[in-house]
Amino acid sequence: MGGCHSYPSATEADTTTLQPSDISNKKLGINNNNLEERPYLQQQYVCQRITHTDMSALTALPPGFDQAEWLASNTVAFFKHINLLSSALSEFCTPSTCPTACGPGNIVYVWTDDQGKKLKCSAPLYFDYALSYIQDLLTDEDVFPTKAGSVFPAGFVFLVQKVFLLLFRTLAHIYWSHYRETLALGLHPHLNTLFTHLTHFCQQHSLLEPEDTEPLQDLITALGQYS
Repeated sequence: MGGCHSYPSATEADTTTLQPSDISNKKLGINNNNLEERPYLQQQYVCQRITHTDMSALTALPPGFDQAEWLASNTVAFFKHINLLSSALSEFCTPSTCPTACGPGNIVYVWTDDQGKKLKCSAPLYFDYALSYIQDLLTDEDVFPTKAGSVFPAGFVFLVQKVFLLLFRTLAHIYWSHYRETLALGLHPHLNTLFTHLTHFCQQHSLLEPEDTEPLQDLITALGQYS
């Protein structure tokens, strides 16, 4: 697969909305920031990046480059970056701190297994399912071929869209439930850069629907002021 940008130093899922009775306190792991506060929108944090590269130029299909190849190489890179960031915060995301896989606006992500059964599970279990599903796709030569002359399968773009939806939800959970830990570890410039890159890439290549990104549209807008 072709190269792409590197930063300096099982199935479909659906969503449902929590009821007020489900969000009585932060011990539920719904949002350890504060339900009335979104610190990731504060100017002193939202302006911080590790690079101010032109994201539109970075995400555009290079001249003469095959589109499927470009999508594939970037999908692999985004997965590696997000998996690394998620791993750095894994000790804070446990079944007790995050009994539900939630995102902004108290959205709960529900996994659907191979039999079509919806599984309401903890955040670490949900994202383990998600990242394992992506890993399996990326290592499947029939889906993400690595040999010269190989052909990408029919429906490849649809699979890429599913991958980016899961990657977006992973970052959404980090912003919503683990942003204070991200700040404490000094990872917020990396998170902002990665999220900005991902949303630009998805917009450039029509990989996410507006309803997919709506829970973090306020952040997308805020970050756009510093692009």
